[in-house]
Amino acid sequence: MCQCFCKMKRAIVIVALFLAGCHAQYQPNWDSIDSRPLPSWYDQAKFGIFMHWGVYSVPSYGGGQDGAHAAGEWFWNDWKSNQTWAVNFMKRTRLPSFTYPDFAPEFKAEFFQPDDWADLFKAAGAQYVVLTSKHHEGWTNWPSKTSWNWNAMDEGPHMDLVDALAKSIRSRTAIHFGLYFSLFEWFNPLYLSDKQNKFATRDYVEEVCRPQLEEIVNTYMPEVIWSDGDWEAPYTYWNSTGFLAWLYNNSPVKDTVVVNDRWGSGMACHHGGYFTCSDRYSPGVLQKHKWENAMTVDKYSWGHRREATMADMLSPSELITQLVITVSCGGNMLMNVGPTHDGRIIPIFEERLMQMGSWLKTNGEAIYNTTHWAYQNDTVNSDVWYTYRPDTKAVYGTLLKFPNDYKMTLGAVKTSSSTKISLLGAGEVKWSTSGATVVITFPYLPLNTPLQWAWSFKFENISPT
Repeated sequence: MCQCFCKMKRAIVIVALFLAGCHAQYQPNWDSIDSRPLPSWYDQAKFGIFMHWGVYSVPSYGGGQDGAHAAGEWFWNDWKSNQTWAVNFMKRTRLPSFTYPDFAPEFKAEFFQPDDWADLFKAAGAQYVVLTSKHHEGWTNWPSKTSWNWNAMDEGPHMDLVDALAKSIRSRTAIHFGLYFSLFEWFNPLYLSDKQNKFATRDYVEEVCRPQLEEIVNTYMPEVIWSDGDWEAPYTYWNSTGFLAWLYNNSPVKDTVVVNDRWGSGMACHHGGYFTCSDRYSPGVLQKHKWENAMTVDKYSWGHRREATMADMLSPSELITQLVITVSCGGNMLMNVGPTHDGRIIPIFEERLMQMGSWLKTNGEAIYNTTHWAYQNDTVNSDVWYTYRPDTKAVYGTLLKFPNDYKMTLGAVKTSSSTKISLLGAGEVKWSTSGATVVITFPYLPLNTPLQWAWSFKFENISPT
């Protein structure tokens, strides 16, 4: 009987070990962290909206021509490092005793209407939104327990901005909510002390950075954590793999959260969830790893700049071109707008968001839930970029420049007797073959429609040449 019991006990142990292996937790090392599959929603989303919003939205100045279009969100750093344009700006506009924290009471967000923002993002066709929870200045848009008197509840708007927007987005849309978080703070004494010690000490990480990361995850349950401000120190200082192991194993968003690749010096484009590599990253060729083109409507700044001109803004055609090429090459596009200190999304940004939404309403079939095709760019017409929908087996070719003769010639498409070609928003089109190419004739198109910036064609029953 004892022999039988011992055998049964060993069997139970073996089964338990097997089940444990099936639910193995991620370990705090890059091999384990990088083995986690990216949640599918992110790859399907394709298009998101980024927002840089903080105390820097009060000076809201990047120097114009004098500052060579400096990024507005770096104002404090540029002023403290004696950039001439920033020093002169402060001399013109503030008393000599004025300090950067004195801007905080002016960051009132008195016109902030989170429901309106959520509705705008939905109309823009965004599938995810990433709000700045904390930038390099250290100001937190939530009442952080480790940022006393330097947060949106204690100063400025006296409200939890992160919570307000998260609730509006989740109650009014199906958009995934995410948060940007800067690991470092330019002038935090604990960070500067660790830096002085060549990061042999980790007081800032243990007392500020890690607690804040856990605060935003546990409180707001973001499905994107967009890390930044990592580049001065190695990932071991940030304990990045330790945090990510906790995030993937035990956090309330462990099954749905996605993260980027900015987790320590030299980590970008090598480790993490999806790769950003560098700001405004757009390689123009298919990438082996999921990636994101984080870019700005304002060509020069992530934060709002009051001195920005129309010439500084990307046109709807330029934005759609970036989206099409990005998606064709396997990426997502995260398009940034910078709200004002009083909580507005200025008309030019609103217009660009609505224009993107208008185009996507007609052409989104060629963008959302797609993957790359055998070709990214056509072999004959360099203005055509392809995507593919696995569920319907349809191929989409988006033309970025309208042909003067109303004809589009393609070299990557092989047709058959059952091939069907249609222009999204307009229906079937006439086509013919000419040698090894396919020639498509455009139908009549009215002006001032979503079909004025780029044209997506749907190909059914074709194969690559």
